[in-house]
Amino acid sequence: MNRLHPRVRRLWAAQALLLAAVVAVAVFVAGRVVFDGRIPAGTPLAVFAVLALAGVVHAALRYRVWRYEIRDDAIYLERGVVTRVRTVVPFVRIQHVDSSRGPIERVVGLASVVVYTAGSRGADVTVPGLAPDGADDLRERLKRLAIRAEGEDAV
Repeated sequence: MNRLHPRVRRLWAAQALLLAAVVAVAVFVAGRVVFDGRIPAGTPLAVFAVLALAGVVHAALRYRVWRYEIRDDAIYLERGVVTRVRTVVPFVRIQHVDSSRGPIERVVGLASVVVYTAGSRGADVTVPGLAPDGADDLRERLKRLAIRAEGEDAV
């Protein structure tokens, strides 16, 4: 099984810290506007600390669990901290494959691969936290395997 790039932990932790800061600001504003200052002054800081700690721990645990593997017939993914999710995407079901690098991913030097499958709406999977060259290689490999599987599955 392949692991994600270790820098993805920093990305996920930074996202968790940003979310914690947004929620803490919302608690501060709600305390001033909605509750007319009746919320203790340290509450936003406490909210930030709890959410930040939980988010950073979750990022580390998420990294430890996340795995993917390319086998002869499909791509296998394993992820999830609280609920463990194992996904199998047969190559014959792959419609197309994209590699992407959002602005935050570009800053930390990472990329993702999105595998779109035939099936119900939202039937796509993402492999995050890859080095850009690794994402391009994975995209091309999956594309070749999907094309080969399509030929084998033809009637």
